[in-house]
Amino acid sequence: MAKADKNNNKEDPIEKQLWKVADKLRKNIDAAEYKHIVLGLMFLRYISDAFDDLYNKLKSGDGEYAGADPEDKDEYKAENVFFVPEKARWSYLQSKGKLPEIGKVVDEAMDAIEKDNPSLKDVLPKVFARSNLDPTNLGGLIDLVGNIAMGAAKARSADILGHVFEYFLGEFALAEGKKGGQFYTPRSVVELLVEMLEPYKGRVFDPCCGSGGMFVQSEKFVADHQGKVNDISVYGQESNHTTWRLARMNLAIRGIGQFTGEME
Repeated sequence: MAKADKNNNKEDPIEKQLWKVADKLRKNIDAAEYKHIVLGLMFLRYISDAFDDLYNKLKSGDGEYAGADPEDKDEYKAENVFFVPEKARWSYLQSKGKLPEIGKVVDEAMDAIEKDNPSLKDVLPKVFARSNLDPTNLGGLIDLVGNIAMGAAKARSADILGHVFEYFLGEFALAEGKKGGQFYTPRSVVELLVEMLEPYKGRVFDPCCGSGGMFVQSEKFVADHQGKVNDISVYGQESNHTTWRLARMNLAIRGIGQFTGEME
């Protein structure tokens, strides 16, 4: 009977499956360093997907996009979409995933994106060419992240990536132990705080915002109560620069564009 029950167990959720594979690829890298590698790739995948979606609309030239140039950066700025240069697009990175110099290729992609998007200056990690990150494992991670939200689910890729991003933040916090509290507050605690605050409209300020969980849950609260997400603005302070970068990436993946964050 025990054997039958075991065989009837449901498959692990997608985020748990992804974590198991990503953790196997970590090998000799500390979780504190590894989180920037994995989460940086997820962010890169997200902005590349958003760019590709608008790029295809501009290229088709239908309706309001008639006569548009898909390589014009201003077109993306007008739609609040990050411009992704050709050698930083996900399809390009995947095509180079098996090369021994893939780490350098990803670092250069991060630099190119920051150059074309001033709001991302000093936000993206450039840690992929380090000697302790095996190129084969990095290629495996690129394949892993590339398989998130494929097929019919691709239309919801931002939601799926956001959910996986949040799950990974929690898992990395657990892996780091006590230090994980510097960038991640358990979701149950944040949800309780938001329920008490009831942020239907106005400003939400978090003086030690960590990776931005309060802001993510605030917008979720508004949406769940049939409010207008644009009725709230979020503001945060964070003294740790690496944590501040995580917050910027987390909120961008969630589509929270009006975040005003600063270093303490």
